[in-house]
Amino acid sequence: MGIGKRMVAESLGTALLLAISGGCGIAAQRLAGGDAAMAQLVTTLVSSMGLAVLILTFGGISGGYFNPVLTLSDAWRGNLRIEYVAPYIVAQLAGALAGVAAVHGMYGLDLLVAAQQQRSGTGQWLGEFVATFGLLAVFIGCGRARPVIAPFAVSAYVMAACWFSSSSAFMNPALTLARVVGEAGAIRMADAPAFVLSQLAGAAAATAIFLWLYGSVRSAART
Repeated sequence: MGIGKRMVAESLGTALLLAISGGCGIAAQRLAGGDAAMAQLVTTLVSSMGLAVLILTFGGISGGYFNPVLTLSDAWRGNLRIEYVAPYIVAQLAGALAGVAAVHGMYGLDLLVAAQQQRSGTGQWLGEFVATFGLLAVFIGCGRARPVIAPFAVSAYVMAACWFSSSSAFMNPALTLARVVGEAGAIRMADAPAFVLSQLAGAAAATAIFLWLYGSVRSAART
């Protein structure tokens, strides 16, 4: 599969992921009648189901990463060609921004404003580290031991992480950077760099540990 088709798949998948998570978040808040727990339950359930479907849809073309830390981890472990990393990340960032723009357009919200949601402090950063570490653990472990169920395992973990993490479990640099813009944005620009660093640290720690657990790096990329 050529790199152009792979980039389109990653971009479309990431855009749809952001559209699903952002759109259902707004709809759930409007329909829940002020019940925050119900709104979060619906949002995380719909988002995780959407993620599983998108991985199954685009996985055979690009791997269905939709997330720079998953891309970097697979390249580190020899499952993705190094020359694909930069194009994949560019496609994921572009897709994330397109998905956020689509949500704002669908719901008539102002895209050209900065998000005001404050997310800072060691508790938030640790939460993002732990959530991302767990995501990579599931992604690597299930991807190697139970690849058929990996899309569902990853999606189930994402839903769980959104509930246990103090940071709301962004776990995705592309999503984090895209959500700094717009009326429905979820994190201030000033807080985003620390979140991305926490995500990268959690992903690196999990990848290193699983490389040690499995004892080797695959010698050739498969995707």
